[in-house]
Amino acid sequence: MSMQAYQQAAKVSETPSQTEYRLFTEVTRSLIKAKESGERDQGFFKALDWNRRMWSVLSTDCGAEGNQLPKELRAGIISLAIWVSKYSSEVARGDQDIDALIDVNRNVMEGLAMQMRPKEQPSQAQQPQNQAELDAARQKLAAFSAEV
Repeated sequence: MSMQAYQQAAKVSETPSQTEYRLFTEVTRSLIKAKESGERDQGFFKALDWNRRMWSVLSTDCGAEGNQLPKELRAGIISLAIWVSKYSSEVARGDQDIDALIDVNRNVMEGLAMQMRPKEQPSQAQQPQNQAELDAARQKLAAFSAEV
């Protein structure tokens, strides 16, 4: 089997969360590479544009009728997408650095990774801890959304 055929087969068997995680990984890797190059060249601006377009698609999807995500989460993603667009313009002008965009993407990747963990039947002792983790993640997203 060729490598290309293998990659295509792997993509077909991905869950939506796995696909999103893979996309965030690729986009974030391009932002990191742009940062590490130290150059404001074509690669730098392509990485910024790719990140902005990814967030724009996420925002559009969250605003679409029939989206199954909770309303609060959709609103948070839309707010982040607006912030990413504005902040990306500031980075492009040289008024800000790219680090905050990388951090936001990494935080989203952490959330996606938590979703992809195998679901276990939690014991009674684990349930409050899991709920506390979920509440902490929600508070973090809400606080970040309030900042932007």
